[in-house]
Amino acid sequence: MTTVIAGLLLAAGAGRRYGRPKAMIELDGEPLVRRAVRLLGDGGCAPVHVVLGAGADEVPDLPGAVPIRHDRWPDGLGSSLLRGLASLPDDVSAAVVVLVDQPLLSPIAVRRVRAAYADGAVVAVATYAGRPGHPVVLARRTWSLLGGYAVGDRGARDLLRDRPDLVVEVPCDDVGSPVDVDTPADLYRLRAVSDA
Repeated sequence: MTTVIAGLLLAAGAGRRYGRPKAMIELDGEPLVRRAVRLLGDGGCAPVHVVLGAGADEVPDLPGAVPIRHDRWPDGLGSSLLRGLASLPDDVSAAVVVLVDQPLLSPIAVRRVRAAYADGAVVAVATYAGRPGHPVVLARRTWSLLGGYAVGDRGARDLLRDRPDLVVEVPCDDVGSPVDVDTPADLYRLRAVSDA
């Protein structure tokens, strides 16, 4: 039987600090939402579901992805995570979760956390300088545990802290960066790096 590992992109937020939804911000001429869909696809995830909320009507076509509208996006990242996991087909055994505002993540990191899952990890978390980040693989059997944790702007982080026995850390320092885009100044810095 083939193991199905889906990609789950959380892209529903309003981007209040940025001034508009971050899904539509462009880096190198590509909206961050398309860049992240490509990241998951290139990392071997299928299907790829994208949770959209604020600005959902402005999001361009997303080849290779299934858009999932989330009207309760103002409830925070936790509700988007739960909505996205609930949208995945029954044959999906695990999901690789990424955030739309981290454009320097690498498909290699996605492949590494998928490989850790294939080797038996229940949860595999990419680390950078020893700190947990994204991508994160969550085996289906952890999804029911998230209800009490994925609240407000908190996703799976507290569950992973409380259940270290489930977590395998996967160093990814050499294949990308977890830096996120919260403000226009952050994007300016990223553009300067990518132009260098």
